[in-house]
Amino acid sequence: MKCLVLAAGYATRLYPLTENFPKPLLPVAGKPILDHLIDDISRSSAVDGFIVISNHRFAQHFRDWAAARQGSADIRIVDDGTSTNETRLGAVCDIQFAIEKFGLDDDLFVIAGDNLLDFSLLQFIDYALAARTSCLMRYFEPSVPKLTKCAVVEVDSHDRILSMEEKPAQPRSHWCCPPFYYYTRNDARLVAKGIVAGCGTDAPGSFAAWLSTQVPVHAMEMPGKRFDVGNLESYQKIVANFQPIF
Repeated sequence: MKCLVLAAGYATRLYPLTENFPKPLLPVAGKPILDHLIDDISRSSAVDGFIVISNHRFAQHFRDWAAARQGSADIRIVDDGTSTNETRLGAVCDIQFAIEKFGLDDDLFVIAGDNLLDFSLLQFIDYALAARTSCLMRYFEPSVPKLTKCAVVEVDSHDRILSMEEKPAQPRSHWCCPPFYYYTRNDARLVAKGIVAGCGTDAPGSFAAWLSTQVPVHAMEMPGKRFDVGNLESYQKIVANFQPIF
C-alpha cells in the first residue's frame, strides 16, 4: 500500500504564515504537522511508501523536509507544476497525477497533510483491510452550517455508503467525512474514469462520492477527534493545546 499525501494547496487563509511556506510543515508540539501523520502511519507494516504531492512553489520545502528525516521512511516528493491557487490542479487530479507519474498500481491510502488527530490512523487501516473495500471515515457533526462546507455521507447499518455529497446545500445526514481515504488497487484504477465521468476534482472526497455509486464503499466511525488547521486562529489554538498521542 502506498500513502499519498495531498499537500499541493496554498492555504491562503493562513497568510502570512503560509505565503511562502507549506501548511503541512508548520510546527506543532515540536515537529511539523506532517511528521505527526507520517510517524503514525509508518508504524503499519501494510504501508510500504509515501508520496507527497506538492505544488511547484513549495516542492523544495518538502524535499528539504524529507531529506532531514534521514531515511526514517520511504518518502518521495512530486511537484504537480502549479504555482498559484488559481491554477491548482485540485486534489483528485493530483491523485491521478501521482498515479501516472510513478505508474502506481497499488492499494492507496490518501490523506490530507494538514490535519492532526488524537487517535492512530492504524485503526482505520485495519478497518479497511478487514472490509476489503474502499473506505473512508465519518464523524457526527451537529452544525448544519459546518456540514455545508464538507463531505456528508448517509450509511446503512453495515457502514456502507448510501449517498455522499461534497458541500451539500441541504445535508442529508450529520455524518461528516475527514480527508482520509483508502482505495483498493482495483478502485484506484478508476480515478481517471471518475474524472472523465465528471466527478469534482477540487475536493478530495469528490472521487469517493462518485466511486460509491459504482462499487461498495464503507465509512468507519472516527474513533477520536480531528484538528483542522484552517486559519490563524485555529492554528494558534492547536499549537497551545495539542497533545501528541505518541
